[in-house]
Amino acid sequence: MRLSARIRILALLAAICSWETQAMAADGLITIKSAFGPEETMKRLEAEVKAKGLTVFAHVDHAAGAAAVGLPLRPTDLLIFGNAKGGTPLMQQAQTIGIDLPLKALVWQDEQGATWLSYNDPNWLTHRHGVGDAVKPPVEAMSGALKAIAAKATSAP
Repeated sequence: MRLSARIRILALLAAICSWETQAMAADGLITIKSAFGPEETMKRLEAEVKAKGLTVFAHVDHAAGAAAVGLPLRPTDLLIFGNAKGGTPLMQQAQTIGIDLPLKALVWQDEQGATWLSYNDPNWLTHRHGVGDAVKPPVEAMSGALKAIAAKATSAP
């Protein structure tokens, strides 16, 4: 294969990879690989959420639900958390954002056995619901807190 053909193929692959990254960013989902298994990642996530002073509203073990009806599902665990001080200003601007609040984080295991933590980007949520710049400071604080929580839950010390 000629060098110019290889370069074109590499450029095409780079464009496809770039498009996939943009598509992930466009839908607002942030996904981080964990250095731990699903159970340990969830324990670390919940501990960090509580350490930040947030309230855990619910813990949904989707895999247990699937097993209860005889269906297989790799570990898939959802944590719902937040606080009214952070979320209420957003709902005062656009009540529809209440469908996406409180915040949620999903710990899941892929087919290869890797563990991931996914959550919605608060900036994307505000864009989705047309929330104005008046709540930019709390949204930035929320984004920073989520990033820090996710890093602590997924990274080895």
